[in-house]
Amino acid sequence: MSLPERSLCAGQVRPDHLGQELILKGWVRRRRDLGSLVFVDLRDREGICQLVFSEDRTPAAFALAKELRPEYVIAVRGTVRPRGEKDVNPHMETGSVEVEVSELEVLAEAETPPFAVEDEALVSEEMRLAYRYLDLRRPFQNARIVARHRLAQRTRSHLSERGFIEIETPFLTKSTPEGARDFLVPSRLRQGSFYALPQSPQLFKQLCMVAGFDRYFQVVRCFRDEDLRADRQLEFTQIDIEMSFPTEEAIMALAEGLVAALFEEAGLAPPPSIPRLTYAEAMERYGCDKPDTRFGLELGTVSEIARETGFGVFKGALEACGCVRGLAVPGMAGISRKQIDELNGIVKPFGGKGVVSLMRRDGALAGAALKHIGEGPAAAMLEAVEAKEGDLGLFVADGYDTACACLSALRLHFAGALGLVEKGRHDLLWVHRFPMFEWSPEEARWMARHHPFTMPREEHWPLLESDPGKVEALAYDLVLDGNEIGGGSIRIHRGDVQRKVFKALGFSEEQAQEKFGFLLDAFRFGTPPHGGIAFGFDRLVMLLLGCDSIRDVIPFPKTTSGLCLMTGSPGTVEAKQLDELGIAIKEK
Repeated sequence: MSLPERSLCAGQVRPDHLGQELILKGWVRRRRDLGSLVFVDLRDREGICQLVFSEDRTPAAFALAKELRPEYVIAVRGTVRPRGEKDVNPHMETGSVEVEVSELEVLAEAETPPFAVEDEALVSEEMRLAYRYLDLRRPFQNARIVARHRLAQRTRSHLSERGFIEIETPFLTKSTPEGARDFLVPSRLRQGSFYALPQSPQLFKQLCMVAGFDRYFQVVRCFRDEDLRADRQLEFTQIDIEMSFPTEEAIMALAEGLVAALFEEAGLAPPPSIPRLTYAEAMERYGCDKPDTRFGLELGTVSEIARETGFGVFKGALEACGCVRGLAVPGMAGISRKQIDELNGIVKPFGGKGVVSLMRRDGALAGAALKHIGEGPAAAMLEAVEAKEGDLGLFVADGYDTACACLSALRLHFAGALGLVEKGRHDLLWVHRFPMFEWSPEEARWMARHHPFTMPREEHWPLLESDPGKVEALAYDLVLDGNEIGGGSIRIHRGDVQRKVFKALGFSEEQAQEKFGFLLDAFRFGTPPHGGIAFGFDRLVMLLLGCDSIRDVIPFPKTTSGLCLMTGSPGTVEAKQLDELGIAIKEK
């Protein structure tokens, strides 16, 4: 490069620079040739600045400018001047000025890109991810990554100001038998042994409390070998926080303060208060432990009314110790039979067998099952879910968890279809008092609902051996607009309680010692009570920036099938590498 260091970014040129000679460098967004004048939009991370090349004043630079193409990388020397009154662009921060170029240098030529590097370009996600580096040049995508950086920096400064220190924990650690599948890393030096990439720094941050650091945090990468969705990736970032001697109230207050700071950083007003629901209340009212509370459509239970009907669908569910639950959808009494059939399709992925519909329209009851239920019980069921004239009542008869899941899905479906969410509104909610365990039919044993290091409520310790299903945990989740953004708990800090939890999970003493002996050993040397919370940073950024997928706020994400379309990973490796690791590939 013959031109020296740039003076500032193209998007930073302002009227304050009028008359100054500047050196700018960046990409050609577009070129407009007007005969004796050539106008070029120069783009960089900070924005766009208009360049002017004059045939009369600078013929050499003008001649070279006529050859410029989109995405060429150039450097220019020029003088800032005001635009003509009619040429001012009020939609650009640099829109009142331009740079008259005296010297131009082409730093790199570019082929025609596979899509226009413009915000408004319509591009398939597959194409965007295959050429992610071009996609990230688009100003709105670039701005998302910059905003992510600012949110991460605000997190670090907020926690540091409150006495937390950032401590890095290992990426190569030991596989644990609970939670999602681990990514395994073979050891070359100890063939046959494997590291695991951490799903969370959980045990290490607890050991930081044992070590006396008192307040720890980390903005950390984590890894889970699980199926992907719009809000989930194989590798992700979380804000990990732990503190010694806390109460639940102290951790919740800390989390609320951090979230308020991040709302502010994103240019949003945080909700004035954050209500709390127990897990049981959330399930009863919304059918979900991460409910979207920006709209109503609350659920009701009509099991006792349904028991009187003799209707086979209700009878079968109730005899199997299930329930009948429902909700009212306002103004949908005119729903068609085809639409009802589509609702059956919504509940089937959640284990539902179908939906029973009743409605009040034109002063009368209606519904395909009305003749089986009877007008009296049907009217009582609609009243129980607060369905009024013109409303649709939807009912599901099944096990409690299945009925809740089905109705929660229907609730979200109608919220979107009817536009029930106020634009720009955000609701935060704490859900706490979770069950400590959940039964796994596949494993035929109790599993930890959060993780096995969560402290059970002290009054429930006797139930760990006699009735684990009734044990509640000192755990809490923070929910934003129906998305879990953070979860945490008070941790177990006593070896005897931790061993009882391991036993309830079906671990023998030998298995517990083999997997978690280092933690149990640490508990012998004076462990302070401790607890914390972790936020899914990618998901939080997605919600604060109003994006539809976490892939929009991750620089180089994977597809829903776990592929990197840009690099082609995962890929094969040479036989020599496998030999060094003592690994053989088993053919399917």
